[in-house]
Formats: sequence, C-alpha cells, structure tokens
Amino acid sequence: MNDRVAVVEAGGAAGPVTLIGADVGGTYARLGWAELVPGQPIEIRDFRRYACADHPSLAAILRDYMQSLQQPVQHAVVAIAGLLDGDTLLNTNLAWPVSLAATQRDAGLERLELINDFVAVAQAMPHVDRDTLHRVCGHGDDTNTGPALVLGPGTGLGVALRLGAGNHPSVLPSEAGHAALAANTALERDVLQLLSQRYEHIDNERVLSGPGLMTLYACLCELRGAAVRWRDPAELVTAGRDGDLLARESIQAFCGWMGSLAGDLALTFGARAVYLTGGVAGHLAAELHDGTFQKRFWSKGALSPALRQVPVWRVDHGELGVIGALAWQADRLSAGLSNTATGV
Repeated sequence: MNDRVAVVEAGGAAGPVTLIGADVGGTYARLGWAELVPGQPIEIRDFRRYACADHPSLAAILRDYMQSLQQPVQHAVVAIAGLLDGDTLLNTNLAWPVSLAATQRDAGLERLELINDFVAVAQAMPHVDRDTLHRVCGHGDDTNTGPALVLGPGTGLGVALRLGAGNHPSVLPSEAGHAALAANTALERDVLQLLSQRYEHIDNERVLSGPGLMTLYACLCELRGAAVRWRDPAELVTAGRDGDLLARESIQAFCGWMGSLAGDLALTFGARAVYLTGGVAGHLAAELHDGTFQKRFWSKGALSPALRQVPVWRVDHGELGVIGALAWQADRLSAGLSNTATGV
C-alpha cells in the first residue's frame, strides 16, 4: 500500500479513457464513472447505489445510471459474482439472470466487460487510502510486494489473490467460497453434522457469509434447544452486543471459523498479507478485533510462526468494487492490452 491513492500508470495507454465502473452483488449494485488519465489518480464521479431487487435486470440499472449522467459514457466494466458459461453468468445470489450480449444491447452500451467481483476488490487494494486499513493481527507491515489474499463475506464469500507488482494478470480469481467447509472444533463438527442432513455439498459460504451467519446461529439454536429469535445479521450483532449469549456465541464461532479459513488460504497461496472486506466484516468490526479471529488464523501447528508475520487488515471502504472495476481497466491500459469483451 502507498500513503496516497495509486495513480494510473502510463504504460501503453494512448490517452484518457472514460468508462463506468460497477460493482454488482446479490443485494446492491454500486456504480460510478471515471476518466482514466495516465499519471493521475482514479477519481470516482456520480457514485450511486441501487437495490437489485427493485430493478428488472442489470441492463435496467446500467441504462438508468447512464441516463442520469450529464455526458455520454458508452463503456462499462461490471464487477459481478459468478462464472461466465458462454454468454450466461452462473450465480446463485443475483436477483435476475445475466446474459452478456443481452445486457450490452439492452443497456445501450458500445462495450461491456464483466469481471469477477473479487478480482475487482483485489485490484482496488493499491488504490485505497491507508486510513481505511485497520490491523486485525500480524506483526508484518504492508510494504511487501508478495501475494495478497483478499477475502470478503457478504451475500456470498468472495476470494481473490493479488500478485506482485508488474504481473499481468495482476489478480487471480478464485471460487474458494464454493469449496468444501472444513471443521476444526467440536462445535464446528456438530454444525457440519446438522448441515449434512440438509445439503449434499456444504461450501464455505454456507456458513461464512451474511446468510451463513444466520445459518450458523440457527444451528446453534438447534444444538442448544433454543428458539430462533433473530432474523438478520444486524439484529444478531446488536443482540450479541446487548448480552444475548447465544447470539454472542454464534458471532464468536463465525469469527473463529473465518480466521481458520483465512489462515488456510494464506498458507495455500503463500500470501504475505490478508485483506478482509465486505459488509459482514464491517458489521463485525469490533468482534474481528477481539482476538478470536487471530487465535484461529495463527493456529496452524508448525507454521504458526510464519502466519504471525502476515498482517491481516480489515478494509473500511464503501466503494472498493467500483474502484476495482475501474482499476482493472487501467491495469489493462498500462499493460497495452486490447479492450475486448471478457467474462468473469
């Protein structure tokens, strides 16, 4: 990380490029636009947030946003969760199906590119101010140039790996959120036993996401013989802080399990830093810093000393996906890559 916002490198860019950057999740779509100028910081303009369920399609959101601008912008890069299968996006958390060709046509765009949402978040990391970073644990600093793991529980669980400077591509996407969830404590094994009665495949985001937090709470209620009282993460977090013991236990179990997964992924990828993003990480800011996450992140046997040198940062920034979508295009311009449509 730099002390200031990173700039668009000159590289192969011939001149300014104007485009819309969008971050589309299961609940909200966030949009802004920028003029990418070599040697200048990325400055988001006309930032807006849309509730996805209030709109019939991604194209409708893009079209509404374009019509709200004072100048025409005909190129969009959309960061969105899922995998592109031909022309169709595979995603279980969106409010509507997404076709690349139909979205471009119906929005009235000359060029549309879809990239993985956490590729965008990882791309955004060099472009955020230092004061948005809050250390969770780890003795190292943030000046290393090695791989950085980006992990974000939200509607789902996003994961990506940012490589060192000068690499193209500079980010590797991952679908680790859909990999099998591993249990390490007696309580986690009991939770998996319950979930195995309902699901053939129990992936990481089944528990380690916003909806997953509520699934974990419901499992603990069943294990403890208690009635479910809270219906969404905000209620649960408030209840835990107000003294509800079962809500507090659920949150602590969530943070510990997240720490264990983050440590596993850091070892798998050889990460030199970890960044926690996403709405759930923001809601659980205090709990992520209370030592539960740290204990499980470090609990890796003989390799625990190595993980103690990996700084873990909670990123408090509301526009990461939009910045990242714009930064992805800036990265391609600096590398002299063509602007052809692409999938996530």
